[in-house]
Amino acid sequence: MPDATSAPARTSTPSAIGDLLTTPLGHVRWEADGAAIEALSRTDSRIAKAFEGGTGEGLLELVRTPLSALHGPGLRYWRTFAARFVATACARSIEAHHELFVPPPPDEQELTRLSINVPPMGGAEYVRADLLRQLWIQLGTAFTSAFKASGSKLGDFVRTLGDEWNLVGRVHFNLAENRRDPDAPFAFMATYTGTLNAQGKAQHQPLGEALKEYAGAKNKDRLLSLLLPVQRASQECAWLKEMVDAGEIFHPLRWSPAEAVCLLRDVHTLEQAGVVVRMPATWRANRPPRPKVTGIVGAKTPSLLGTDALLDFNMQVSLEGEPLTAAEVKALLAGTSGLALIRGQWVEVDADRLKRTMERFQEAELLARKDGLGFGKAMRLLSGADLSARDGGDGEAAAWSTMSAGPWLAEVLKGLRSPEGLAQVDPGADLRASLRPYQQVGVRWLHLLSRLGLGACLADDMGLGKTMQVLSLLLVRKREGQNVRPSLLVVPASLLANWAAEIDRFAPGLVKRTVHPSAMPGAAMKELTAAALTGTDLVITSYGSLLRLPWMADTDWDLVIIDEAQAIKNPGTKQTKAVKRLKARARIALTGTPVENRLSDLWSIFDFIDPGLLGSAQAFSTYAKRLTADAKADYGPLRELVRPYILRRLKSDKRIIADLPDKTEVKAYCGLSQKQAALYQEAVTDLAGQLKETDGIQRRGLVLAFLMRFKQLCNHPSQWLGDQSWAEAESGKWARLREIAEVVAAKQEKMLLFTQFREVTAPLAEFLGTIFGRPGLVLHGGTPVKKRGELVRTFQEDDRMPFFVLSLKAGGSGLNLTAASHVVHFDRWWNPAVEDQATDRAYRIGQKRNVLVHKFICKGTVEDRIDALIASKQHLSRELLQGGDELDLTSLKDEELLNLFALDLSAARTE
Repeated sequence: MPDATSAPARTSTPSAIGDLLTTPLGHVRWEADGAAIEALSRTDSRIAKAFEGGTGEGLLELVRTPLSALHGPGLRYWRTFAARFVATACARSIEAHHELFVPPPPDEQELTRLSINVPPMGGAEYVRADLLRQLWIQLGTAFTSAFKASGSKLGDFVRTLGDEWNLVGRVHFNLAENRRDPDAPFAFMATYTGTLNAQGKAQHQPLGEALKEYAGAKNKDRLLSLLLPVQRASQECAWLKEMVDAGEIFHPLRWSPAEAVCLLRDVHTLEQAGVVVRMPATWRANRPPRPKVTGIVGAKTPSLLGTDALLDFNMQVSLEGEPLTAAEVKALLAGTSGLALIRGQWVEVDADRLKRTMERFQEAELLARKDGLGFGKAMRLLSGADLSARDGGDGEAAAWSTMSAGPWLAEVLKGLRSPEGLAQVDPGADLRASLRPYQQVGVRWLHLLSRLGLGACLADDMGLGKTMQVLSLLLVRKREGQNVRPSLLVVPASLLANWAAEIDRFAPGLVKRTVHPSAMPGAAMKELTAAALTGTDLVITSYGSLLRLPWMADTDWDLVIIDEAQAIKNPGTKQTKAVKRLKARARIALTGTPVENRLSDLWSIFDFIDPGLLGSAQAFSTYAKRLTADAKADYGPLRELVRPYILRRLKSDKRIIADLPDKTEVKAYCGLSQKQAALYQEAVTDLAGQLKETDGIQRRGLVLAFLMRFKQLCNHPSQWLGDQSWAEAESGKWARLREIAEVVAAKQEKMLLFTQFREVTAPLAEFLGTIFGRPGLVLHGGTPVKKRGELVRTFQEDDRMPFFVLSLKAGGSGLNLTAASHVVHFDRWWNPAVEDQATDRAYRIGQKRNVLVHKFICKGTVEDRIDALIASKQHLSRELLQGGDELDLTSLKDEELLNLFALDLSAARTE
């Protein structure tokens, strides 16, 4: 996606909508729901083409699409945002002068409110006030350009945006206070804007003057256009219809409070119809003040911490921040709903709503005084996200009540929401690496949450070092003496080797124990007890092993950390239930994909890290259905509720990770299936026997042949056997590829996959097609030269092509494939320069995204040892290296060769 200030990206496919937004610094693309994009592109290609011209043009085109025709809350949100701009622009534009008024962005407070209300969607964490301000400005540029290009009058141009924006001239309903008349303390007058005064301000005239100004047949259309919004509104407002029918709309009127209430209650309907409503100047936000039920939670430090904390709660009724007396509150409850005169000012009153809100707050106050207010309930009250079936449907509850955090809780939430300001914590010299600034922030945030006994979801993008931040946290807790009990880490079996290797490399001072069949016999695993773990800092196990080891659920852990937290997104599975039975001082979930994508996934993860915060599964399901079904749903309270416990950073956000390299390499460790391990061991035995009978050139050929055989077996048994089976369960690399590809597919990014074997390209492409849900492209030595250019253009220009499988020799040089942001080296080439050259097909001039390189390594095999040799080549003897840093394995002695190829079963097993 281009920078916001650069030329818009061009693409030939409707799915370009997926790239429609950028951050203010242009480092992340906005990703709408994939199904919504496909459905939208099928029903209305106009929108897709508009976004090809730029973000502002696309948003402007969304205004022409009915809200009901848009699929998914993300597109609806942006349509509503764009519609607000157009309504504001049209309302201030003056047709008589053929001028287009481009309104300035809303103020900071309003933009912040809009950003908080963003629904779940990819990139939602970047929708902040500064982004919305920039988009508003882009809309202004697109709106102005479209008007100039139309060559038509303003009124005609506005009509092209849809009938709802047919606002040639504007009618204003004006309500004013008339304190000198106690019987009719309000005055009403309808006016219209016909022109601008010398100072460029709107000049209001009584609506009755329009009858004179537009008198005559030639002005009939202009008069009808002016009155059209009033006519529309009268169809919904009975009181207005009576005024129109009686002709009273054209004259100033004396109004009672009851009549003023009719106008007040229908403000939204009037504005939707195109009428501007102006209230008394003393009323803030164009409405009279409302008495609010105010609750203060967490003023004192609780005796317990974490989700078991019991907080204090106090309630009062206030008006514009000033507490009301008991007599004043009693008078409000006893009176009728509408407008009441309190302390010399008119106040909007809804007695029934005020009473219900007070009862709800009084219930919480009594509970807090008796037993203490539960942490989850307190946080829901504070955020306004009431998940109960009784009150959950009250969409305006926040307008009649307010919650504030007391001194203790306010300080805690300040640290959680803005971890940059937290005090430094230092893992010390035991961490053999330098943390990046954003990683230091992550460690401070994790440290605060774990110290408070609260759960955390570290949702950093993959490649940003979630592992490093967790290891740093464990080292900090060890230095502070907080880890009196071991912590537990639960990961997919394929990641056991990754974690173990990272600990050995960066935190060797942590005493770890891997509880998995690959590391110890099954009987020993089952007989382990908490006492036997004394002195252990971290126990590592897999999700599958957890199901078979009930003693883990009976152990009191310091921290329980789960990696790839999407593994527990389905609450009903045995695996998820086993994870949630674990007991710990605090829980941490790690995931590289946003947890906001599906609300059900959000509930399941939070039910693990902070049980009860989002209520019961049934209550949250009802709440989620109501949100997703409402095109104008308010997601703000839910976002505020979960925001303190989610830390999400993307590798594309330069404001957070300004020093992150454009290319990041990670090692993707894979295990071997039982079939792979058996065939590999058989090959080692075969090689040992044949080495004794060969020498010279025959020995060199033998070594190269077996090297190829080991590589094929590490990829998939079917590659060596030629049985065309290619079953996923028979290859550890296939399983690891699925884990990575699912994340890439969920983020709607593109992938290059390199392999040195032509015969494996087609099976890999078929396998990836099942993950991405659509076919990709394949290029190898047999691909005609003329067709290669066509394949490259298709991959670069067609967003529907999610991946490209290439043989290393055919596709490793000379191609420009910057559409990809992920590169997978499925099988390793022993010359790092060749791999780097292939990686540079994506990492080259013209690349706008950071590139993440995944290098597959089968743990415990020759791939693992060769990788170690390359990484530590400075320690190798000179004769081991030849030109280009390519390893010459054929010159090794027999014993060295056999050690190189030997299978380490404890490291290689995945089952």
